[in-house]
Amino acid sequence: MKYLHTMVRVSDLDASLDFYCNKLGLKELQRRESEQGRFTLVFLAAEGDEHAQIELTYNWDPEVYGEGRNFGHLAYQVDNIYAVCEQLMKKGVMINRPPRDGRMAFIRSPDNISIELLQRGAPLSPQEPWLSMPNTGKW
Repeated sequence: MKYLHTMVRVSDLDASLDFYCNKLGLKELQRRESEQGRFTLVFLAAEGDEHAQIELTYNWDPEVYGEGRNFGHLAYQVDNIYAVCEQLMKKGVMINRPPRDGRMAFIRSPDNISIELLQRGAPLSPQEPWLSMPNTGKW
């Protein structure tokens, strides 16, 4: 058995691609459009980790999706959780669960999919402003 991808339904493909690619740093690997099925599939992955993909599914006919909490979350390992969170905040991404422990943070996509960021290796030493930053919203 081999892991292929995780599918996430998105309500605004442009906003989702901006979030996943321009803010989170994933790269678009492949795109498929189905006129008959009325949907677009976009496959994304982190640079150098192309085997672990996310499939964004955009249905052309509008649908309302819940918050996705029953989905759980996507998780990515990062080299420096503080630097990544700071970069995301500068790009307008809310840090819902700050990395107070130097190890874990949560953000959410435009469609409220929870994304966990995990520090590679040992946790970083706790430091401000993260140490004092409260949780915001759901994560």
